[in-house]
Amino acid sequence: MTSTSSIGIASGAQQQLLAMLQRRGLLSEEHLRRAAEVLAAAPDLPPHQVLVDKGFIKEEILLPVLAEELGLELVDLTRVQIDRSLLEQMPQRLVHRKNLMPLSRHNGTLIVATGDPFDAYAIDEFQTLTGLHVLPVLAPPREIARLIKQHFGVGGDTVAALTEEAKDRQEEIEFLEALEADDSEMAKQAQEASVVRLVNQILIEAANERASDIHIETEEHGLRIRYRIDGLLQEQNLPPEINRFAAAIISRIKIMARLNIAEKRLPQDGRIKMKVQGRDIDVRVSIIPMIHGEGVCLRLLDKGRMEFNLAAVGMLPDTYHTFKQLIDRPHGIVLVTGPTGSGKSTTLYSALNEIKDETLKIITVEDPVEYNQVGISQIQTHTKIGLTFANALRAILRHDPDVILVGEIRDLETAEMAIHASLTGHLVFSTLHTNDAPSSFTRLIDMGVEPFLVSSTVEGVMAQRLVRTICPDCKTTTTLPQEELPLDFPLRKRNGSGLSALANLPPALAKILQEYEATMAQQPGPEGTVTLWRGSGCRSCRQTGYRGRSGIFELLVTNDVIRDLVTQRVNAGVIRLEALKAGMITLRQDGWRKVLKGLTTIDEVARITAGDIS
Repeated sequence: MTSTSSIGIASGAQQQLLAMLQRRGLLSEEHLRRAAEVLAAAPDLPPHQVLVDKGFIKEEILLPVLAEELGLELVDLTRVQIDRSLLEQMPQRLVHRKNLMPLSRHNGTLIVATGDPFDAYAIDEFQTLTGLHVLPVLAPPREIARLIKQHFGVGGDTVAALTEEAKDRQEEIEFLEALEADDSEMAKQAQEASVVRLVNQILIEAANERASDIHIETEEHGLRIRYRIDGLLQEQNLPPEINRFAAAIISRIKIMARLNIAEKRLPQDGRIKMKVQGRDIDVRVSIIPMIHGEGVCLRLLDKGRMEFNLAAVGMLPDTYHTFKQLIDRPHGIVLVTGPTGSGKSTTLYSALNEIKDETLKIITVEDPVEYNQVGISQIQTHTKIGLTFANALRAILRHDPDVILVGEIRDLETAEMAIHASLTGHLVFSTLHTNDAPSSFTRLIDMGVEPFLVSSTVEGVMAQRLVRTICPDCKTTTTLPQEELPLDFPLRKRNGSGLSALANLPPALAKILQEYEATMAQQPGPEGTVTLWRGSGCRSCRQTGYRGRSGIFELLVTNDVIRDLVTQRVNAGVIRLEALKAGMITLRQDGWRKVLKGLTTIDEVARITAGDIS
């Protein structure tokens, strides 16, 4: 089939686009034919966006070609100043429906960013509604959508639909369990098509922005929605009209989570199983009464984006090697400690995936089971019927396991059962809520476990935190004056004695420092400064300079001296000093290693950890 006949499959704007790509030689003969077939199957979508989404061509290659061929200016919206005084006069429904972003006005001409240069009707309609001459400029569609949400608010199009009685459209969320609601007036309001769509948009936006939690708070002056992205809460801009529908939004969430929509005085917990744009997402719902209404916290577990790979959790090679030796032992207890949200479950699941094979029987007991793992038997506790961690452990031991994971050691009974399992030849993984690794020994003893049992069974403790990583798309170097560096940072000058002596640093930190100094010797900065890395901010990271998170780790391996100290009931500080003598890297020091390797920043490590200077 020739290229001409391939293009003939499509029509209108599709033919025009394919002809451009053919002239430029950007698609092969075979790709042209396949692209025409794909476009013919999606006649209502922007043709260039279809080709980008299907992987035929990259957006950064295609947009400059479109701009040149169609005589449009290609703009970088991250560098454009929006004339906010214009926005109140703009037709919101058209802005959202056609993904058009008004930028500025000059002498009766309105500059509008469009992601679909083939849609002349949208520009004409905008011109008619505003009474201004509209000059379109080209920009990436996703960046336009982000600006619209930023300036008009999350769900702004749906709020406009609520107030103007717009028709329903196809939902992008699929619920994996049937929803039920009564015939009350409250339930009917919550089930209105536009309310359903608004809640769906909030969930879709959070999932696409990699949010781990959604906080919906009813305050005196209206509704507040915040997403927790990379560990920090980020407030979402909302149209003021959304406050009228606060009660309906919360009722809709209750229906989705199978909760009592009439109960507003007591806390409630529920769960939503759904698919968002093809990805399985589990949502834990917690609702609590507040003085101005109800507060909702939704925890999103995006199973489609989770990767349980021990090499990918952020351990540097030396930590990974030592931890791998720990988890390969035939028996004993390995603990992972840290506060809620520090990545403990991910580390433990990754460790299980690292060691699992056909010869091992692995059983877990969790509250709740967050991620289903192939090849691992998982049990969820149910305290109301007596299935506690301790009772589940008793039953597990009769199933001849090799490896056991206990979600958390919360009490003496669970601790004693875990110790009994390790003494009878099983490898046991579990978690504790302590601030550092040495405190785990004293925490178990405080629970009532005999010190000799703790010392003889705990093989190692991993404390961890999560730090935000520098966005790879806008990563750049920066220079910092010596006096602005933390006192315990390895490059800080102390008392006029020059940089920290390598002999005074743990070997693992000294090695990273030597690598850094070798790299920086080729590009020295001004005298009295230190060159490090940061993110300058871009659309990929929402202008924060960070994208994604990685772990920092404090790995304590129990040796004979530490076992003796535990038996003597010494405090955690003494154990810590001995562990440091044995080469343990603290959380803070591992953070500095990540800074020296250009993975994160000083500010981020200082935010998460306490200083090591005594």
